[in-house]
Amino acid sequence: MLKTTTSTVDGKEIETYLDIVVGEAILGANIFKDILGSIRDVIGGRSGAYEEEMGRARNIALAEMEANALALGADGIVGIDIDYEVVGQGGSMMMVSVSGTAVRFKKR
Repeated sequence: MLKTTTSTVDGKEIETYLDIVVGEAILGANIFKDILGSIRDVIGGRSGAYEEEMGRARNIALAEMEANALALGADGIVGIDIDYEVVGQGGSMMMVSVSGTAVRFKKR
């Protein structure tokens, strides 16, 4: 399935706009990742554990959105928006939400 953040796709014409599709993922970081992340906040640097969890959450949300689009008979999603939030007491959970428009392209 073709997925893009743009509203058009070079070389393809949108035949039908089907519906808005979404995907969400909320993942908690375990206590060891929280401690390591806190240390990184104080001394600086990148937190590989958090980056890995964010990537995992993004992949889950994108897969969920794509499954929703496939259920509508789409062969593409345009205008994808990806949002990241920290939720929970003390920001202990990460949320990724994605949305886009499921479309069907004209066949050539």
